[in-house]
Amino acid sequence: MDSIKGWMDANRITEVECLIPDFTGNARGKIIPASKFLREGGMRLPEVIFIQTVTGDYPDDDSMIDPLERDMHLFPDPNTIRFVPWALEPTAQVIHDCFDTSGNLIDIAPRSVLRRVLSCFDKQGWKPVVAPELEFYLVKRNEDADYPLVPPIGRNGRPETARQSFSIDAVNEFDPIFEDMYDYCEAQNLEVDTLVHESGAAQMEINFLHGDAIDLADQVFLFKRTMREAAHRHGIYATFMAKPMSDEPGSAMHIHQSLVDGEGRNLFGTEDGGHTELFLHFIAGLQKYTPAVTALLAPNVNSYRRLTFGESAPRNVQWGVENRTCGLRVPYSDANARRVENRFAGADANPYLALAATLACGYLGIQERLQPLPEMKTSAYDLPYSLPRTLEEALSHLEQCDPIKEMLGERFVQAFVAVKRKEYETYFGVISRWEREFLLLNV
Repeated sequence: MDSIKGWMDANRITEVECLIPDFTGNARGKIIPASKFLREGGMRLPEVIFIQTVTGDYPDDDSMIDPLERDMHLFPDPNTIRFVPWALEPTAQVIHDCFDTSGNLIDIAPRSVLRRVLSCFDKQGWKPVVAPELEFYLVKRNEDADYPLVPPIGRNGRPETARQSFSIDAVNEFDPIFEDMYDYCEAQNLEVDTLVHESGAAQMEINFLHGDAIDLADQVFLFKRTMREAAHRHGIYATFMAKPMSDEPGSAMHIHQSLVDGEGRNLFGTEDGGHTELFLHFIAGLQKYTPAVTALLAPNVNSYRRLTFGESAPRNVQWGVENRTCGLRVPYSDANARRVENRFAGADANPYLALAATLACGYLGIQERLQPLPEMKTSAYDLPYSLPRTLEEALSHLEQCDPIKEMLGERFVQAFVAVKRKEYETYFGVISRWEREFLLLNV
C-alpha cells in the first residue's frame, strides 16, 4: 500500500473507485473516500456477485456458492492504480484481486482464472505475450429497446449508410469523441495503438500494444469503460455487442499470442523462418479445444449471430499463414515476432476469460504434443461450419471437457455454466417481434 499511498498523496486523490471485473466483464465494486481506502487497505464484497446474470438474476443452481454468502477479501493491485480522467474531483481507480479468509485467490473471479492458467506457463519457464484488437460500434442513442440500433450522426449532420473500410474521413466524422478517448487513455496509461474504421457503418477497431496477459486484460477491461464514457459525453453509445445490427458485420476481439522464454526469446519461430514444434503443438491445441471454450469466447446469445451467420467470422478451426478466412491466422513475421491470431473471440467476451481460454487451449496442445491439421492455403469459408451454433451447445461442450475444466477450475466452470444457462433461458422467455409478425396469424 505504500506505493499506492505515495501516488495518491502526490495527486491529491479524494475518492477511489475499487473495481473487480464480473463474468460479463463489467466493473463491480465500491466508491470509497481516499482516507478510508488507505486506512483499511482493502474492502469486502459477497462472493455471490460473480453468479449474478446480466439481467440481475441468479442461476437456479447455486450449489457452487457457500449458502452463507460469505464475503471475499479484496486487495488492490498496485500495478493497476490510475486516474479516472472524466471525474470532476481527483479520483483514482484500482483493480482488486479477490481472496478468501485463508489468503487463497477466489477461484471463480475472472482475474483469478487467468492467473491460474498463467501459472501453468510460469512453471515451465514460459511467458505468454498477447496483443488484443478490439472492434466496436458507435450507435445513435437508443432509449427504447424495441427499436433497432442505427448509426449515429457525424460532424456532417448525416449518419453513415455505406461501408467505409479503413476510411480516414469516416473516422474523422467522430474526431471529438476519439480525441477524448485518446486523452482518457493517455491519462490511464492504456497503451492503445492504431485506430481504424472497420467494414461496418460506424464500426471501429482499436489495437493494443503487445505485453503481459494480466496487464492487457486490465487494459481492455478499462478501455471498454473509457470508450463508453467518451461516447456518452457526445450523446451517443459505444457498444461492444458481438452483433448489434442485423445488416452489419459483427465485432470481434482478435487475440495475437506468442510465448517467450525467461530471456525473452520467442519460442514459436525458428531462425530460418519456420515454425517450431512448440508452435505447431500450440496451434493444434487451439484446434482441438476451441469448441470446448467457445462459450468463453462467445459468451452471450447475441454472440452466435456473429459466429454462425456473420460476415468475416471464422467458420471452423483451420489455420493458415496470412489467411484471414481461418480462425487461426499466422501473420507474416520474423522469428522474434512469430505469433498466432485467434479470431474466434467476440468483442463482448470478458478479456480475462477469453485470454485464459485461448492460452489454456494452446498449453494443452503443448502438453499433449498434438499435431495440427495441414495448413489451409485456400479459403476456409469453403469448408463446413464446425463450431457450436448456440450458447447452449457451447456450454455443453465446456462442461463435458475435463482437461479444460482442470485448467480453468472445476468450480469456475460450474458457476459460469450456471450463469450463462440462466441467461439463455431468460432470453427464450422473451417473445420476439419476428415471432409476432410471422407466426401470430400464420401457424
